[in-house]
Amino acid sequence: MRLVEVIALPNGLEARVEDLSRTIAADTASVVLVVRVPVAVKREYFEEAADCEKTKRIFGPEIVFEYRNERTFVPAGEREALFEEFLAAFKKDVLPYLSKDQFPGRYVLSKHREIVKDPWKYPAAD
Repeated sequence: MRLVEVIALPNGLEARVEDLSRTIAADTASVVLVVRVPVAVKREYFEEAADCEKTKRIFGPEIVFEYRNERTFVPAGEREALFEEFLAAFKKDVLPYLSKDQFPGRYVLSKHREIVKDPWKYPAAD
């Protein structure tokens, strides 16, 4: 793993861009871009304090949003160019969404809805 860039977002979040690419054979590689954005679970996102506590109990005080783009069996000479292409696409298409003021609250609430919708996945939800 190689930390490529840390992007400070206007909504106070931070996007950590990582390169998890690796060599598969002498002439081929797996190109992997991973972006992680930790989002704090805050009481202000919830109508009920109990929902906030339940979400923290399941996911912890932070929930990490993760974006991943990868391609395998890339010719070794194209590895860097493809990674840069992945990064440019992320910045153009996904970064504006992550930068919105509403993103942190909506993301945390979506994770809470997962708990409510599929409680069997989260045994500590009871």
